[in-house]
Amino acid sequence: MSKTVLITGASAGFGAATARRFVQGGWRAIVTARRAERLADLQAELGGPDKVHVAAFDMRDEAGMDAAIAALPPAFAGVDCLINNAGLALGTAPAQNCDLAQWRQMIDTNVTGLATITHKLLKTLIASRGAIINLASVAATYPYPGGNVYGGTKAFVRQFSLGLRSDLAGTGVRVTSVEPGMCESEFTLVRTGGDQAAYDRLYKGANPLQPEDIAETLWWIANLPPHMNVNAVEMMPVSQSWQPFAVHREGV
Repeated sequence: MSKTVLITGASAGFGAATARRFVQGGWRAIVTARRAERLADLQAELGGPDKVHVAAFDMRDEAGMDAAIAALPPAFAGVDCLINNAGLALGTAPAQNCDLAQWRQMIDTNVTGLATITHKLLKTLIASRGAIINLASVAATYPYPGGNVYGGTKAFVRQFSLGLRSDLAGTGVRVTSVEPGMCESEFTLVRTGGDQAAYDRLYKGANPLQPEDIAETLWWIANLPPHMNVNAVEMMPVSQSWQPFAVHREGV
């Protein structure tokens, strides 16, 4: 019997690649995002409404989320895996120069929205003895200039995943935090307000991870034996590593 995955933020990048991988593997997919037209294109690409159900809503809109969940067709209602992929980074400025509205949007999407949809689907996931896979980031662990609130939201995702593991012990539900480093996607264009030159500079010569690499990792996690839980996966391109601590020297 075919399983069902619900993927948030599925209109591009990680989410769209993940929908392709799961449908290719024989799963049904519920794809959510704000951009209904992109979701419709993805549905058509992947075989139509028998294989892909479209649910267009903003992660900050709880009423829209409720309506979308209530409207799931019977064939898609038994969610076996929730992939909390929707999220964004806005801006690269130091905290003292940031836009507070952008901070709030990141928190409302990356934290509040993720926690809300997880809470609403917990009973379904317990009934299916399913899996929750949360997309965090290496920014949850390693700070960098301009990461401020984005890194804080991803640290929440990582810790929330561990807390869910504790609370769901004995239910059969598996929970994993996936924490990518540099990956080439629309994410960077969103963060920089569509600055193609900044996008090109970031990825030039770096051989970054690709959305398909993330999708393959999520597929692997979702299809592990039911007795096996991967708590966290941290992944980077080989080209990405760490530098010494920054030291500010007065008078130098």
